[in-house]
Amino acid sequence: MLGLPRGRAQVPDWRGFVSSRAGAARDPRLARFFAAGVPAPETPIAETPLVALDMETTGLDARRNSIVSIGLVPFTLERIGLTGRRYWIVRPRRPLSAKSVTFHHITHADIAQAPELDDILGELLEALAGRLAVVHYRHIERPFLDVAVKARLGEGVMFPVIDTMSLEARIHRQSLLARFKRWMGRPPASIRLYDSRERYGLPPYQGHHALTDALATAELLQAQIAHHYSPEIPIGAIWS
Repeated sequence: MLGLPRGRAQVPDWRGFVSSRAGAARDPRLARFFAAGVPAPETPIAETPLVALDMETTGLDARRNSIVSIGLVPFTLERIGLTGRRYWIVRPRRPLSAKSVTFHHITHADIAQAPELDDILGELLEALAGRLAVVHYRHIERPFLDVAVKARLGEGVMFPVIDTMSLEARIHRQSLLARFKRWMGRPPASIRLYDSRERYGLPPYQGHHALTDALATAELLQAQIAHHYSPEIPIGAIWS
């Protein structure tokens, strides 16, 4: 059972940041989102409302590429709320490339009549509000959404996340087996979403679909906490 991370920097003051943004946000959708607040960092993860978030994009650079789909799945450590799932295909501001289509299988025909991000932003923020977002690789969902919202509204949206990829990397850095493999010069274990799920005996899913990947991320976090952490671990110890 892993405890609190070693040598971790001071817990980010996400509650203070979100509170300040609630009073400063000009767009009413953002103001409502920030007014919902975030759980206190000392809240045990077992008592925290969570929402798995995944996006498919036209590339990996938030300033040069665009969001094409978004999936959300609300959950807790005990259950996954599939009745509350949400999925949107959105029309990107940047053109689709042949390479991106081969990954997410969203075509020009799919986006031709799709809403623009601004059209569904209120629904998206309402689904996220008051919950702690869970992602697999925090350098996609949060920066892409922040950049996209800034481009449309002139003000961004930042919030804390739990990154299951970072947790998996931490687990493997600290394990005796991983240390032995490094000593033997063997390559580190893959921390990609589906390789990580396989280690916990979770079923394989078809990747690169935002809703499916959100569900896969929710299940992965449940497995990580069950195998390596305590349900009482405070969220401030594992959020970013």
